[in-house]
Amino acid sequence: MSRLRVYHEQQPQTPQAIHHQHDDIAARLASIGIRFERWQANQPIKPGATQDEVIAAYREDIDRLIREKGYRSVDVISLTPDHPERAALRTKFLSEHTHSEDEVRFFVAGSGQFTLHMDDKVYDILCEQGDLIGVPGGTRHWFDMSESPCFVAIRLFTNPQGWVAQFTGNEIAQRFPRMPPAPVESA
Repeated sequence: MSRLRVYHEQQPQTPQAIHHQHDDIAARLASIGIRFERWQANQPIKPGATQDEVIAAYREDIDRLIREKGYRSVDVISLTPDHPERAALRTKFLSEHTHSEDEVRFFVAGSGQFTLHMDDKVYDILCEQGDLIGVPGGTRHWFDMSESPCFVAIRLFTNPQGWVAQFTGNEIAQRFPRMPPAPVESA
């Protein structure tokens, strides 16, 4: 279940608000300029689907965003708990940073945690399968995929080279909750 926790930047142990309903999350995030949507596939996606098959399943929504925002590039990223570089990939984005362009992610499967630092508030968003988040360029944030990443996400770019992380040097991300590992399913 998707979740939004809102904190004061000086109180990482106590959220000021917690939202679980998608409409509530979307409204709260829209009030600060963050896009949060639910998408449905227009065709079934089989495990192991190719990048082209995944994109085709969401083509209508992808094309809508391309028309609205001028994105020029779309790809699919997939990470699993056995990925040999999972720890390095996780660490890379756990510190507060910005990008010169929007960071747009749609979770086809699995989950990830985006945390935004805006004014004196911290917005911690757990994105689940079916969630799209659009973080405008210049927004201070960090991303956690957990110690055991498990997600497939569609990424949209205006200019992939503009998506380089620019780290702020602020240690705030170290004080806020991280994404716990997904529970292990028993046979």
